Amino acid sequence: MGLTASVLAIDAGNSKTDVAVVAEDGEVLGTARGGGFRPPVVGVTAAVDALGEAVGQAFARAGVTAAGHVSACLANADLPVEEEQLAAALHARAWGTTVEVRNDTFAILRAGVAEPRGVAVVCGAGINCVGMRPDGRTARFPAIGRISGDWGGGWGLAEEALWWAARAEDGRGGPTELARTLPAHFGLDTMYALIEALHLEHIAHDRRHELTPVLFATAVQGDPVARAIVDRLAEEVVAMAAVALTRLDLLDEEAPVLLGGSILAARHPQLDDRIRELLAVRAPKAVPRVVTARPVLGAALLGLDHRHAPKEAHARVRTYYEDA
Repeated sequence: MGLTASVLAIDAGNSKTDVAVVAEDGEVLGTARGGGFRPPVVGVTAAVDALGEAVGQAFARAGVTAAGHVSACLANADLPVEEEQLAAALHARAWGTTVEVRNDTFAILRAGVAEPRGVAVVCGAGINCVGMRPDGRTARFPAIGRISGDWGGGWGLAEEALWWAARAEDGRGGPTELARTLPAHFGLDTMYALIEALHLEHIAHDRRHELTPVLFATAVQGDPVARAIVDRLAEEVVAMAAVALTRLDLLDEEAPVLLGGSILAARHPQLDDRIRELLAVRAPKAVPRVVTARPVLGAALLGLDHRHAPKEAHARVRTYYEDA
């Protein structure tokens, strides 16, 4: 029987995976980084195999062969049934005695709070929101796209910008500078040329996300349509946060609303200011702030919560990541 650590913490997003092996006292014994975690694309087995490469590296660096508990915060674990399926797949790998799988948004929430209490809204490629209380109550949304009522995220913003720009150029909509700035990003002169290039995949589908920064830059220049799209995103962020706070009975008390993901962490002034203005109306006691710590910290803290580790252990692992 090999040595055993207390917690194996995994934060697996669409683009990258972070793994940490943590001792009972909060010491980080070993870490590793791997590629993205995309079960819908490659299947659960292949996705977990990819996780296994990073886990193996972290175990080797820590000098251990297993952990007491696996705390995994995973992208694409959007529904409880998906969490259960992924937990079974991880348990079968025998990386830890117990396994808990959560959506990766929970990692950002836990990374930003001293106790598991508050709400987090994440806006990166997509948009999601979760909330939790120390008694174990949670609030969440399916967050699987338009069929679950979602709007926003980098992909959604890019599509919205393209829609308005196309209609501006052909006359179905009002004027917007997006009709010029979006094709110009790819060295093209017209929206028609951009539409053709995207449709025929002369521009790879994955490059559409590059248009989101162009949208924000156009908004900064004062374009009304671009600014309206940014304002709509602020409304979506606040709507999710307010509903989650209400579900958890936190609306009438001071509670953190944590903002994470590449778009919210960029601190775009218009978006940042509008979110705070709207929160002041819908949730006056909410305390918004941007989370900059790596989400694997949250996975580690959730694992230590599960192990009933002392506060000193939580503080030690937080210091490791916040001082990094």
